[in-house]
Amino acid sequence: MKKYILLLVSWAVVSFASSVNEKLAQDCDLNDSVACYNLGVLYHKGQGVEKDDKKALTFYTKACDLQYPSACNNLGLLYENQKNYKKALELYAKACDLKNPNACGNLGTLYYTGQGVKQDYKKAFVIYSKACDLKNPSACNNLGVLHYKGLGVEQDYKKAFAFYSKACDLEHSGACYNLGVSYKNGQGVKQNLKKAKDYYGKACDLGIQQGCDMYKKLN
Repeated sequence: MKKYILLLVSWAVVSFASSVNEKLAQDCDLNDSVACYNLGVLYHKGQGVEKDDKKALTFYTKACDLQYPSACNNLGLLYENQKNYKKALELYAKACDLKNPNACGNLGTLYYTGQGVKQDYKKAFVIYSKACDLKNPSACNNLGVLHYKGLGVEQDYKKAFAFYSKACDLEHSGACYNLGVSYKNGQGVKQNLKKAKDYYGKACDLGIQQGCDMYKKLN
C-alpha cells in the first residue's frame, strides 16, 4: 500500500510540474519575460525537468532580450562557465545597467581579474561601488579589499574597515573574517581582541573554517 501511495504522489508531482512548465512555455511564447526567465532557471538547475544548459540559454536569451535583468545575469554566468568572458562581460554590463546587483558584482570581478577585458582596478572600483550601493555583499567586501591593498584607490584601512562592516552586516562570511583581522591587527580601527574574536566567530558561523580556527586561538 505504501509503495502504491508513493507512486501516486510521484505521478501527481510529475503531472503538476509538467502542467506548470506547459503554462510557462505558453506565457513565454507571449513574450512574458518572467515566464521565460523561470523556464531558464528550471532547465539551468534541472528542477522538474532534465538539466539542459542549451535550453536554459535559449530561454534566458529571450528573457534578456525582453529586458529582464536576472536573465541577462544568468546568461552571463553560462557564458562565463564556458570561458566566453567577452560575451559574459557584455551581458553583465547590460544587467548592471538594469540595476541587477549580482551582475554589477560579476562585472566588477571581470575587471578585477582581467577576464574578457584589460585588468582595470579603477574600473572595478567604480562598478563594485554601484553593486555595493545595490546591497551586493561580495562587492562591498571587494571594495574593502581594494582599499586595504591600495588597488585602484589610495590605501586606506579605515575605508576598508567601513566596507567590511557593511558587507558583514549583509552576512558576507569573508567580510566578517576581514573585520576580525582588522580588529586583531588594529588596522583602520583601534585594536580590540574581544571584537576580533566575535567577528571570527561570526565568520565561523557563516562557514569560514579560518574563522573557527582564529576564534579558538583567541578564546
